[in-house]
Amino acid sequence: MSRRRLSVAVIGAGMAGRSHAAGYRQVNTVFGEGLPPIRLAAVADANETLARDAARRYGFEKAVFSWEEIVEDPTIDAVSIVVGNALHRPIAEALIAAGKHVLCEKPLAGSMEDGRAMVAVEEDADVVTAVGYTYRRSPAIAAIRDHVRNGELGDLSLFHGRYWCDYACDPRSPLTWRFRGGLGSGALGDIGAHVIDAAEYLCGPIVAVSGGAVSIQIPKRPLPLGAVVGHGAAPVSDEVGEVENEDTAMFTARFESGLTGSFSVSRTVFGVPNGLGFDVYGLDGRAAFDFHRPAEYLFDDAQPEARTRGVRQVIVGPQMPYFHGGYPMEAPGVGIGNQEAFIYQCRAFLDQIAGTPDPLPANASFADALHTMAIIQAVVRSSQSDGGTVEVASVSSGMPVEADAPANPAPPA
Repeated sequence: MSRRRLSVAVIGAGMAGRSHAAGYRQVNTVFGEGLPPIRLAAVADANETLARDAARRYGFEKAVFSWEEIVEDPTIDAVSIVVGNALHRPIAEALIAAGKHVLCEKPLAGSMEDGRAMVAVEEDADVVTAVGYTYRRSPAIAAIRDHVRNGELGDLSLFHGRYWCDYACDPRSPLTWRFRGGLGSGALGDIGAHVIDAAEYLCGPIVAVSGGAVSIQIPKRPLPLGAVVGHGAAPVSDEVGEVENEDTAMFTARFESGLTGSFSVSRTVFGVPNGLGFDVYGLDGRAAFDFHRPAEYLFDDAQPEARTRGVRQVIVGPQMPYFHGGYPMEAPGVGIGNQEAFIYQCRAFLDQIAGTPDPLPANASFADALHTMAIIQAVVRSSQSDGGTVEVASVSSGMPVEADAPANPAPPA
């Protein structure tokens, strides 16, 4: 393990970019002492105001205004890519060619072609590559995974997952990059990727989907008059443009184990901000999680005493994964939040780079994230074939993956 200082940078200073920046700032405050010193080198964004504010806010040495400056800086070792999906491939390829380690936000890329190219680069790279699925770092979700793996739920019988948001309910919200791109790059790529990954994290690989249905609730949106940060409001013009991807999607999935799952994803569910949740059932028990109550989960199992059987609330605490050593006040019931997951994710990425003893579990790879994209493409194809069953294309080395679906076929009404 090297004690040489690790220099990190973040490309993208929006809401997720700031979460990465804050995560790097705190990686040496959690878990063991194994990491070398971390240098917070730079935040890059074409929006100079955003870049300067993020660099100041999270203690980075400087703000720069093009991602190429990060690539060309020989002192930077590791970089988070937190920009629009279509930019992931060129930035990742340039960073890897420059010998830098890369943590890329999900979805992996703006198209299957770009995703395949990134996986090919990953296979030949002599650097660490990773993709951010922060919900894997939830103590409650990781604890439920332990219940599943330990057989406490028995043979699994059903999974139901959902990710509902309301950020696109307002028809006057501006037409940003999130509403551009073909079907599959909307709610499915933005938030569906997370619940798909959580399902496979708990239950194993998905091999086929059916019953795919996608829809666009707001087909036109006004063009913004300036920069838009995250899901925030912004001045808009009277000119409108077409929404190119889905607001809502539903499908069922068949897991490799034979388990059946159902999924619903939407960015137009009124009054539900950031509502990831799931229920997993087995023949001997069940568990449920709702991110609106991230410091707990519900659990029920086959207790021998009928009088005490029933669902119970489990409060996360030091007995859960990530909590011990990863939370300042190590006491049950003090809560857990979104930012901790980014800290743990950044720490796992740097652990892998530094060869830290007893590191956190590694982040997902580019290949893992391409598999998620293949599931999303299968959902789109199912929706285009009246809900027919579509096998998930293999993304293993040397295996072909089907081309992208047509850019913007008419979605079901």
